[in-house]
Amino acid sequence: MGLQSKNKVDPAFSMSSMTDIIFLLLIFFMLTSSFITPSGLPVNLPSSETSDIVMQEVSVTITKDFKYSVNDKIVPRENIKAELTTLLKDKKGQVVLHIDKEVPVEYLVEIGGIAAGLEANVSIATKPF
Repeated sequence: MGLQSKNKVDPAFSMSSMTDIIFLLLIFFMLTSSFITPSGLPVNLPSSETSDIVMQEVSVTITKDFKYSVNDKIVPRENIKAELTTLLKDKKGQVVLHIDKEVPVEYLVEIGGIAAGLEANVSIATKPF
């Protein structure tokens, strides 16, 4: 007595759903990576519990060896105020400070004071815990 099933199960695996998931992940990572704007100089940012994404107009970076850059352009410390004045002329802009965690606070206060004196909104770049 030969028992055979009328419904045969196809052992092949369909990859179409897997490629859809891969493309969705690819699109997700491409879009989220555009929000991350690394500065030109390597900086080890301090950590914070809350880390908001801010659209930056002007980026000021100070490395642990006290190299300054404004919008990825290396600038001497004496020319920071002049550079910020030209970039923030006739508008109330957003300045994001990318300052290495080993840099003393007095340098952060100095650059933040210059930007606040030019009526800019100042925020500090951090990385999440």
